[in-house]
Amino acid sequence: MITVTIYKTDRHEYAGFDISGHAGYSDAGSDVVCAAASAIVINTINSIGQFTDDRTSSVSDEESGAIEFRFRQIPSHDASLLLDSMVLGLEQIEDSSEYEPYIDIIFKEV
Repeated sequence: MITVTIYKTDRHEYAGFDISGHAGYSDAGSDVVCAAASAIVINTINSIGQFTDDRTSSVSDEESGAIEFRFRQIPSHDASLLLDSMVLGLEQIEDSSEYEPYIDIIFKEV
């Protein structure tokens, strides 16, 4: 199962996120849940780096499927919008009756 933990402050500002695990929906290389979640998350990280001036840090481990992403300050409006889009895409996967058992999204206040 893919576990996504979204971190927000008490002011509802994004602080970052963690993603870990593999969906296990299908064999490696043909797992559409893993592919979709990975594409959404990686595109979000790349978009924040390309289209905003936000300072961030990220660490990833391809073998375990883990990514840790953090903002170093309060994110800009654009970065927040990109994360809103990421969360929307991941929630749409989670809301699918076929894919729901393979992804879990958790929100934590930091």
